[in-house]
Parts: sequence; structure tokens; C-alpha cells
Amino acid sequence: MRRREFLKRTIKYGVAAVAAFVLKDFNILFAQNKKDEDRFDLVAVKNGEPAAMFDEAIMALGGMAAFIKKGQKVLVKPNIGWAVPPERAANTNPNLVGHIVKRCIEAGAEKVYVFDNSVDYSGLCYTRSGIEEAVKSSGGTMVPSDSTGYYQKTPIPGGKVLKEAMVHETFLEAEVFINVPVLKHHSTTELTIGMKNNMGIVWDRRFWHMQGINECIADFAAYRKPDLTVVDAYAVVTKNGPRGVSMADVKILKTLLASTDPVAVDAAAAKIMGYEPEKIDYIKIAGDEKKLGKYDLTQLRIKRISL
Repeated sequence: MRRREFLKRTIKYGVAAVAAFVLKDFNILFAQNKKDEDRFDLVAVKNGEPAAMFDEAIMALGGMAAFIKKGQKVLVKPNIGWAVPPERAANTNPNLVGHIVKRCIEAGAEKVYVFDNSVDYSGLCYTRSGIEEAVKSSGGTMVPSDSTGYYQKTPIPGGKVLKEAMVHETFLEAEVFINVPVLKHHSTTELTIGMKNNMGIVWDRRFWHMQGINECIADFAAYRKPDLTVVDAYAVVTKNGPRGVSMADVKILKTLLASTDPVAVDAAAAKIMGYEPEKIDYIKIAGDEKKLGKYDLTQLRIKRISL
């Protein structure tokens, strides 16, 4: 068996060599730029705390003013799917979410909303994840998600498989959409990152699983691209995802990725986890068929920052 094939299998089945492979592609992503650029497709930051890394990334992308105008309503959409504490890394880092909310308000946002259609009971997910407290203390508003009354039947133009979906009203009403997924392993799609995080926006996600999850992810991603995607890779679940089983599944990377290109940022995150981006089906579909962005990292202008 070829070494690369063996190492890829170690990630899938959770054996000890996973850490070495993660670090291998992590270092590739943070190789030196060939030349300086003034404008970037992707910003990759490492070796900092979540708030500091976000500030560096957003500055490299033009600052918050490039994304938010005074008086706008903003949706910050983290992963809050699981009723586990922050150190388990099954949900987006609460310090990152709270800090983004704070920066949105400082930029002039009238309202900043946060929600997720959680897998576990949402009340427990909101509190145990630490996200509810972080959002409220930063001036944001947690929005309920546990009733069909919050969702509206919405057509998905151009959807190949997903023709319509029950979409949360906050997503439909928000003028700015900032997607803030946590990077982690997923038992069905290999990885869950930004485009997969959109499943927490809809009510009827079981349909996605039954009819073709990768196609549905790409269909919905084309319905509305986020204005900004910020991938939390401070701590990542490398196996037994998306919930993880124990702290043995978690690896600390102290990394953050940010981009206006949802395909590019997911591709870079996949690379960190040791996957070739085109091997993740929804990334390939979104890039090749939907033309939502680029997954070939060699074609991107990447700003690399080490704190």
C-alpha cells in the first residue's frame, strides 16, 4: 500500500498516525507566499487565540467596514449542534463567536443574530457550548430554532436535488450573512466545514441525507453565498465526528481561515485535515458544477499570518 493512501486511511479510521498527517498538510498551507499581494482570496492565521486571529484575518480582508454597513441586520451562524462543553470542539469556539458579534456591532450593525438548528436539544446546546453567554455578553441576540414556526418554505432556484427547503426566517431577513463553522471530521461527508454548516439553517435536513447530502449541500450553497466565512480550526475533532466521543478525538491547531469564497475556505480547511479538496464531494460539486469558487489552492492569493 502506498504511504499516502495509508495515511489517508488513518484519518478515516482514527488510528494514531492522524496527527502527523494533519500537521503535514497544515505546514503546506502555511508555506511562504511567492510574492506579496494587496488583495487576498483567503487568509490563514495560526498560533493565536480566536479573537486575535480573527482581527488579523479581517484586517487582511479590508476590515469589518468591507462587510457591514451602519444599520444592517447581521446573521452570525456558528455550529451549535451538540450539548457539549467548548473543549470538546464539537461546536464553534464561543470566544470566536462572541468576538465576531462584538466586531459587527462596533462596525455599526443594528442587530446581530445567532442561531443553529441543533441536533441535540437546542436549549442545552446554546448553554453548554458557551455560545449563548458569549453572544449575549457581546450585545448579540440568540434566536430560537426548535419549532417549524421559525421556518418558511423557500424555493431553491437551480437546485439539482434540493428544489425547496424550510429555511429559518432570520437567514432570509439578514442583510449580512457571516458563516462561522468549526472544522471537524464527519461520518457521512468526511468533513463538516462552511457549506455543510448551512444545514443548521434549514428545518428539513433529513431530506438532505435521504436524497443526496452532498448535492443538497451544494444546491443550498448556491442559493445564498455567505458574505464571509470564518472557519474555526482552533481545536478540531479529527475522528468520530461530528460530535466526537472524547477528548482523545480533539487536536489543538490554533488556526483560523477566512474568505469570501466558500469553496476556497472549505478547500483550505480540508487540506489542513489531510484531505485533497476535490475528494470531498460537496466541495467538488460546488466548485465544478455550481461555480461558487475555487478549490485549487495554487490558484488563490493566500495571506499567511503566524502570531
